[in-house]
Amino acid sequence: MTKNYSEDQHNFEDDDLTNSTIDFGYQQVPTEKKQGLVETVFRSVANRYDIMNDLMSLGIHRYWKKHTATIARIKPGDYILDIAGGTADMTRYFAKDTGDTGKVVLADINDSMLQLGRNKIIDAGLANNVHCIQANAECLPFADNSFDLACIAFGLRNVTNKQQALDSLFRVLKPSGRLIILEFSKPTSKLLSKIYDTYSFNILPEIGKFVANDKPSYQYLAESIRMHPNQKILASMLQKTGFKTVNYKNLTGGIVAIHTGLKAD
Repeated sequence: MTKNYSEDQHNFEDDDLTNSTIDFGYQQVPTEKKQGLVETVFRSVANRYDIMNDLMSLGIHRYWKKHTATIARIKPGDYILDIAGGTADMTRYFAKDTGDTGKVVLADINDSMLQLGRNKIIDAGLANNVHCIQANAECLPFADNSFDLACIAFGLRNVTNKQQALDSLFRVLKPSGRLIILEFSKPTSKLLSKIYDTYSFNILPEIGKFVANDKPSYQYLAESIRMHPNQKILASMLQKTGFKTVNYKNLTGGIVAIHTGLKAD
């Protein structure tokens, strides 16, 4: 069964950790258990995560990430946070741009994903200006006003309390610091939505079963995309957080969107 996201389906701006249940894909689970369930999913898929990304997106995820890195406009000496950075695809772009005078913090709540990311950073010869830390986006362990830019790519939809994560990201950014979010979103055409739904719910889980021997995790990932706020709602959440000059750009017909926001002086 597929579901199309609509604005009346869920009010993300009212998410509250005191609620007794929260979405985990299409399921409602006790709020305090969602983080553990998401961790189980990513521990299960970690070793096949990169190859599955290539197969699921036909390699297009590489274009999405490279385009995001270009929009980020990293300068030498910048201090960057890549939260939910997983296997370090974005971190590697950022670390090359910050140069020896800058620093990138690769952070992820999942130790299995973080270990893979750390290994890729070492293999790429970028370990000197990358620091890896296990961290929760909802309660970042960094001082106020620390980073020139924070990025969360394909991670926000898995966070238990999205608004709390945005508040935490806002806190650790410097004045004039920027947030950039790369995430699956809502296709802009009805035809593309139908094609995308057919692929997501009939083909994607079977690829997960065949390649990663894990159909349920990829069923969850498809469902989590549909339950994520659409472009306009996420933009309004950024504005509520306090970000200025909030914009978004659709990629591949809105299958993915890049949201940006500025923490004003």
